[in-house]
Amino acid sequence: MASMDTARRAPPRTFFLNDPVVRGVFYQIVVAVLVVLFLVWIVNNTAVNLRAQNKTSGFDFLWKTSGFDISFSLFHFDRASFYWEAFLVGLTNTILVALVGIVFATILGFTIGIARLSSNYLVSRLATVYVETIRNVPLLLQLFFWYFAVLKAMPAVRDSIALPFDTFINQRGLFVPRPLFDEQFGWVLAALAVSIVAWIAISIWARRRLEASGRRFPVFLTGLAITVVLVAAMWLLSGAAVTFEIPVLNRFNFKGGIELPPELVALVFGLSIYTAAFIAETVRAGIQSVSHGQTEAAQALGIKEGDRLRLVIVPQALRVIIPPLTSQYLNLTKNSSLGAAIGYPELVNVFTGTTLNQTGRAIEVIALTMLVYLILSLSTSALMNWYNARVALVER
Repeated sequence: MASMDTARRAPPRTFFLNDPVVRGVFYQIVVAVLVVLFLVWIVNNTAVNLRAQNKTSGFDFLWKTSGFDISFSLFHFDRASFYWEAFLVGLTNTILVALVGIVFATILGFTIGIARLSSNYLVSRLATVYVETIRNVPLLLQLFFWYFAVLKAMPAVRDSIALPFDTFINQRGLFVPRPLFDEQFGWVLAALAVSIVAWIAISIWARRRLEASGRRFPVFLTGLAITVVLVAAMWLLSGAAVTFEIPVLNRFNFKGGIELPPELVALVFGLSIYTAAFIAETVRAGIQSVSHGQTEAAQALGIKEGDRLRLVIVPQALRVIIPPLTSQYLNLTKNSSLGAAIGYPELVNVFTGTTLNQTGRAIEVIALTMLVYLILSLSTSALMNWYNARVALVER
């Protein structure tokens, strides 16, 4: 009787795929196998087509002479340089535009975003007009405007427009003074590096102190003071000197200084202005997400308006601002490829353009270009995610 009762109470056996855990693992294995088979088919199909067209594959072309010039590069490049050097030129030019554009777009975007919330009617309306106008005009069209309608419409070299700080602008670009550092300046850079390390250490200590005791430490002022003292002391002790090479107009062009081609200026200017419009909306939304009670509490404590924004509102708004701000940084980096439309020698123009046309290695060239943008995007995301974790509110 006992065995019959046990058998009667035993649950009926079901098909193993009805188990949610087993079913989930099974489906993942099936999808993984299908993806692998698809990739194998793609690789095999590509190899068959290349053999049918009697084409070779591989990255050996990178060590062949390029045979072309590049209008702008951060290091020496000529017709005798290799294709891998052309790849580095395009890469460094892309990173240059991305870094400078991110800095300018962030400063302008935060300024416009705060201006949109200003109590001054004229300031807020002007900021609104800027955002609504810039973000609704295609970026490529804006680049054409800054390049063809503004920079290319500048006067000739002989009639260059003089700007402050011995800077000149004309059809050939922007000419700025070149800083010249002596051999002793390395000690100043070492002092700057030490001050940055000290700044980071103080920030970590101040954060732990704030979490433990609730007392805030003036990290910015302390770090700034340490930096000024260390750099100034090392500057005086080492006797380092910095001079500036001023661009001087000769018969046909300027001599000396740094020449920034109009393609670079137009691309940085267009990307910064365009991305800043989206960053401004992100900043505005982040500030408005902070409870109004926080502002009222800061007012009750007698904190000035500027300090309220810097110490109370913005630190809390950052947890909302950072994620979409990361997307804008990624968009700016990828949008730098539009520089090919105005002749700026970034990665797409130099590598997937000229190099691809001369070598015919489409798969290798496109794969390297995609890998570069993937690495740049993942690196930017990792850095911003780390910073987002640093500014996140800590729940007790």
